[in-house]
Amino acid sequence: MAQSPFLEKIRNILRTKHYSIQTEKTYLLWIKRFILFNQKRHPKDMGEQEVTNFLSHLAVNRHVTASTQNLALCAIIFMYKHVFERELTLLPDTIRARAPKRVPTVLSHEEALSIINQMSSKYRLMFSLLYGCGLRKTELLKLRVKDIDFTAKNVFVFRGKGGKDRVTMLPNNLTQQLNEQIEHVRELHQKDLAEGGGETSLPPGLARKYPYAIKELKWQYLFPSTTRCQHPVDGYYCRHHLHWTALSKALRKAVKSSGVTKHVTAHTFRHSFATQLLMSGADIRTVQELLGHTDLRTTQIYTHVIGQHSSGTVSPLDR
Repeated sequence: MAQSPFLEKIRNILRTKHYSIQTEKTYLLWIKRFILFNQKRHPKDMGEQEVTNFLSHLAVNRHVTASTQNLALCAIIFMYKHVFERELTLLPDTIRARAPKRVPTVLSHEEALSIINQMSSKYRLMFSLLYGCGLRKTELLKLRVKDIDFTAKNVFVFRGKGGKDRVTMLPNNLTQQLNEQIEHVRELHQKDLAEGGGETSLPPGLARKYPYAIKELKWQYLFPSTTRCQHPVDGYYCRHHLHWTALSKALRKAVKSSGVTKHVTAHTFRHSFATQLLMSGADIRTVQELLGHTDLRTTQIYTHVIGQHSSGTVSPLDR
């Protein structure tokens, strides 16, 4: 099944349209599961009823979240639209997973720093950027040397969520640490060049379009992997960025050592960035722009976290 010509055709379409490797893997996985659920029938012989049955199965029998069910639907819609040129219309009896209304977990400034200070210097810098710039985990890992503008005090985020570019703030307190990290990247890059390497991982096709960029320092990842690997699309050997599991491992250890009892993920620092800005009086439109939210309502979620405190409302027990 993994070598299916049909799945390889979908893979090639995804790469032609410049979807990320992670999206490619996820879409192919859900399309494969859809085919297996329907006893390996070819998708061209199926339609709305089979899609409805599969999505209902995910909600009722697998108890998946609404976001997971929507991801499966996006993969299937992509397949029918770009392979069979068919637009799907879900049947009315499709059972949709419910999306619970959650208020994001946030850290106080003291809690955030207490966790960050438990880490080694490299991870301390990484989580300081998450908290101080409001970055997503993938945006942090994809930062390159060129994306740090010390003069303008900006961090450039290239193709964030939704494929959108944006600029966010660079904390003054991180200038020295970032310069030291860039110097580390420079030394590692010089070592790779001396060994006949020095290539960085570029989006598919860019290595051929801009062959000079692949060995330039400014295109190197700010947090490079400890080993070199083969590019999954273009095939050359390069140094990719650090794997996200390294961040998760460092965070679990730091949270445990800090004594913070909240459920903390890398995204919690982004939530905390937003709430700290709003609590300090920042305009919500500014926060929306820094976070890269398309819809203001997404940013307004954070007002529910701080609203009762910022409005001066006091518990009766505290009167």
